[in-house]
Amino acid sequence: MVEKLPKAPTGKGPAEWFTGEVWFDQICRGEEPSRVRVNSVHFAPGARTAWHKHAVGQTLHVTEGVGLVQARGGELIVMRPGDTVHTPPGEWHWHGATPDHFMTHLAIWEGTGDDPETTWGEHVTDEEH
Repeated sequence: MVEKLPKAPTGKGPAEWFTGEVWFDQICRGEEPSRVRVNSVHFAPGARTAWHKHAVGQTLHVTEGVGLVQARGGELIVMRPGDTVHTPPGEWHWHGATPDHFMTHLAIWEGTGDDPETTWGEHVTDEEH
């Protein structure tokens, strides 16, 4: 049976995980046996995640604005609407808006059932951004 799911309120990104103004809307949090997670994440200009990694990897799909993503030690990649990037399991990375544009992306990842879905690290410095 098809059912309309309740909509969770928009949440503010916690300062431990983000620099700048970040808001997210939970699109999907799968019930067992599904462990899919989908959030629409809205970054103000210059806002970004801290370094983090996902146990099962993460896919980002940009819907608006201009963003940046980088794996630790990797190339800085510019993301625009329609771009999709994937970070493999356990890869430290960060993502966010460029200094002069807003950016919204869908963040898609999976839970593991046992281990933390996401491990958070230190904040990305202005020099790294």
